[in-house]
Amino acid sequence: MAQTTISKVSAGDTPLLAELKEESGNEGYSFVDRAIEEWRIGVNRFDRPGEGFFVADADAGTVGMCGLSHDPYLNDSTVGRLRHLYVAPEMRRHGFGRSLVLACLELAGKHFERVRLRTLELDASAFYEIMGFKLVDEPDATHSIDL
Repeated sequence: MAQTTISKVSAGDTPLLAELKEESGNEGYSFVDRAIEEWRIGVNRFDRPGEGFFVADADAGTVGMCGLSHDPYLNDSTVGRLRHLYVAPEMRRHGFGRSLVLACLELAGKHFERVRLRTLELDASAFYEIMGFKLVDEPDATHSIDL
């Protein structure tokens, strides 16, 4: 695994996330931009108890991000939501995604009983299953992990 530093930051730190925003946009993903915009308008700032927004840094700078929030699709304070996991293409398969998810799950374990997420990408689905998430047939979620 490459040298990784995981830090809890603000999703509104657009200079920090600018390169990820551009790279993800080039890949056709809008969720990095959405994370920044939702922070800007106050929809999700990852600042409620149990929430956090993390970035992965390497010699190349900020190479990944991931957030943990209360699940907005459920009225259940015991369920968190993994959101906006993104790792720059050239930094994938070096442990950054794993480190980001583990940071979120460590925080989640102190506040939630379960964490859900949604992905439509086959590679992402396989990654989450390796991380211990199970496929679920639930509205607004494809995977879940009990903590």
